[in-house]
Amino acid sequence: MRRHRYFTPAEVSAHNTAEDLWVSYRGRVCDLTPLMDQYRGDVLLLPIMESAGKDISSWFDPETGDVLRYVDPVTHCLRYFTPRGRFVHVPPAGPRSDWDADFGQPWWTDERYQVGLLSSKTRWIRIINTLTTQETRLEVCSEDTLAQILHRFLDYNSHASSYTWKHEGVTLDMSRTLSENGIHDDDPQLDHLRLDRDLYTPAILLYFNDDLTEA
Repeated sequence: MRRHRYFTPAEVSAHNTAEDLWVSYRGRVCDLTPLMDQYRGDVLLLPIMESAGKDISSWFDPETGDVLRYVDPVTHCLRYFTPRGRFVHVPPAGPRSDWDADFGQPWWTDERYQVGLLSSKTRWIRIINTLTTQETRLEVCSEDTLAQILHRFLDYNSHASSYTWKHEGVTLDMSRTLSENGIHDDDPQLDHLRLDRDLYTPAILLYFNDDLTEA
């Protein structure tokens, strides 16, 4: 079964321009760059642009997944609740001649924009190269397998696949997550004891296999 790709909030926040715009909401990570291109120049893009790279779950009803609504105290009609301003695909409060509802599926329910899921909990790990003694601190998703963590680490070591990954002397199963490999998340206990998480960051040791054909 194909695994979803997970992203950290920091990764989402890096996509914060009109030319490269991501947001997260209700656990999903979406690339809205095509939407920005399609409606370029439209004032209804402003709320989305202002929230580029951020989580906008507060815009939506957690039960229905639709934009939040409220009862207008004057008209007693059900209206969309958009305190940051009406945005693309949200209909106006009343009839308007310039409103075109022929856009198909609203972007917040359109899976074509989804690029992955937002991690429910990120973790910091230390990756230590025993050959060079270089140490790298890396923020990863708790849902990541070791193979996915290796893929993240390629930015720091393009030959990462040529190493055996171990923790406390045990070779790690690259198809499993950190927790599934026995590297548990101690953050709740550390916070309870008021201990510095950085002093107890788990370490993964890399042992060179002397076979660059794997890179």
